[in-house]
Amino acid sequence: MEYKQVILVREDLKLDKGKMAAQVAHASVEAALRSDKEIVKKWRLLGMKKVVLKVKNKEELFKYNQIAKDNKLKTAVITDAGKTRIKPGTITCLAIGPDEEEKIDNVTRNLKMM
Repeated sequence: MEYKQVILVREDLKLDKGKMAAQVAHASVEAALRSDKEIVKKWRLLGMKKVVLKVKNKEELFKYNQIAKDNKLKTAVITDAGKTRIKPGTITCLAIGPDEEEKIDNVTRNLKMM
């Protein structure tokens, strides 16, 4: 069985590469900390597959957050602290999983890579 994690990033914020990388890292870690330890262990043993996908805006991000939760997947919504380029409290991205790849694909398969 394959495991993965996806991170959805808001396109409308037009984050530079460095800022996006930091936000994706925050999301990945936070979601992994919230996830079942056995799933995380299996995911780590298989190389910790991560895929970064794009959503249009905050509304679409929240739509996928709800769909993921409805499908019993762990999520983490990341809110920026506002210490660099973004206003404090700006929601930047969402991590889903890690979990079984098929479960995550059922939620995110229509999204494009960042």
